[in-house]
Amino acid sequence: MSSTSPTWQAVAERLVAERGDALARYAYLLCGNRDDAADLVQDALVRTFGRLRGDFTPAGAEAYVRRAILTSYIDGGRRASRWRSVLHLTARGEDSGGDGSDDRLDLQDQLRRLGRQERACIVLRYYEDLTVDGIADRLGITPGTVKRYLSDGLAKLASGLGGQRGRAPGAPATAPSLP
Repeated sequence: MSSTSPTWQAVAERLVAERGDALARYAYLLCGNRDDAADLVQDALVRTFGRLRGDFTPAGAEAYVRRAILTSYIDGGRRASRWRSVLHLTARGEDSGGDGSDDRLDLQDQLRRLGRQERACIVLRYYEDLTVDGIADRLGITPGTVKRYLSDGLAKLASGLGGQRGRAPGAPATAPSLP
């Protein structure tokens, strides 16, 4: 066993133990499905720790894993996504259950209706709390394009949620906590 193996294994174990739930919530916000979110996190962990380029700290590893989650989601290259077109033949949709709030369910439904880029920009802005420039850097697009995706996404969310009185135009709806 090489001398670096315990280091990356310890970092991976610590990251999953301390930040695994936060990574799963982040992936869930992007894809809107618990199973797909778990797949995104798993794939990102494998990508991150499968090709180490140096010593990682848990915070540094988390940044790489989050980037891998986002990239996988944007690219749409995961195996599971290929089967969505035939999934309806064998399975029923997710049961939302009666214990969630109507607002949260409405928001999740509206997030699912956004395009990939719009949804990624909304999540990065309001969950990751990134600036427009930060989102542009993360996605490799211009700040103007980010503004357009945010504007379009927020307009679709507001329209789909029926608008909320007392909010300034263009102000985001307050996102309820995730399950």
